[in-house]
Formats: sequence, C-alpha cells, structure tokens
Amino acid sequence: MKSVLRVVTLACMVIIEVGLWVAAGYGEPYELSKNDVMDPKALKSPEISLFGVKLGDSETKALDTLVNEKIPGVKVEQEALFIFLLDQRKPTGPMAGVRIQDGKVDLIFINNRFSYKTRGIFRNVLNSESPDDIRKLLGKEEYGDENVMGAILAYDKQGFVINYLGKDINIEFSLLR
Repeated sequence: MKSVLRVVTLACMVIIEVGLWVAAGYGEPYELSKNDVMDPKALKSPEISLFGVKLGDSETKALDTLVNEKIPGVKVEQEALFIFLLDQRKPTGPMAGVRIQDGKVDLIFINNRFSYKTRGIFRNVLNSESPDDIRKLLGKEEYGDENVMGAILAYDKQGFVINYLGKDINIEFSLLR
C-alpha cells in the first residue's frame, strides 16, 4: 500500500511540475531587452514589451516607464504622438520607441540601432544581411514586397512588419488584426 501511495504521490508531483513548466512558458511576455526567445512561433505582438511597456498600455504607464524612469544608456525624447528612445552614445536618431493614440500604446518599433540592446531572435533579425536571412529566422511572411531598394515582410498573424532597406532594418509591432 505504501508503494502505491508513493507512486501516486510521485506521479502527482510530476504532473504538477510539468503543468507549472508549461504554464510558465505559454504566453510569457517577451521583453525585447531581456528575454532570449528564439522560437518565431512563440512571438505575438501583444506579448512583446519595450522596457516594460506593452501594446495597449496606457499613456500614463508609457510616460512613467519610458520618460520618468532612467534607462541606462538611453536618451528619451517625446514628440507629438511618439516617445523616442535614442542611444546616448550616438543620438543620431531613434533606435526604438512607441506611438500613443487615443491614450494607449498602439505601436512599438525598434531598428538596427537597437540591436545591441535586443535579445533573442530579433537581435538576429536586426543584424540580418538580406530578406532571405530574415525568412530563415522567422519563416515565410504572409505577404510583402521585395524590390531593388529593399523589402517589406509582413507577419500579420503575429502582429509585426519588418522593413528591410540594406543596413537599415525596422520592426514595427502592432495589435493583431
């Protein structure tokens, strides 16, 4: 009887641990500057955050988090609907930012200037040499346009678009349609 109880207890513990492991990995937010998510299927724009700011967050939260808190190595500028994040070392243009419309964050963007702070698969995307390199990382886009100037790769089901123009790569995250 003790051995049966021991087996049942062990089985329950394994089930609980697996359940916690699956729950922790499912739907976890992907912080662009911290998490090393490498599975492109795990990426959905509502789960992506930029220094703690996610799509749908209030304007107040975005201002408090990005403007009022000091982010090491980052200079912050607010212009009209945008909060721009610039690299303090080379503040030639925004490396990332958010757009606020109707009191909520509706767009997060990053570009290759942000690659040194980005973790996971998007670091590789921002350092890609061609649209084909991006496709190898993320899979085939749903639609896009590629010409001599560059490419637009749309991953609408996941909520992001990649604009590739040689060494300039921009990724825009928006709410799923």
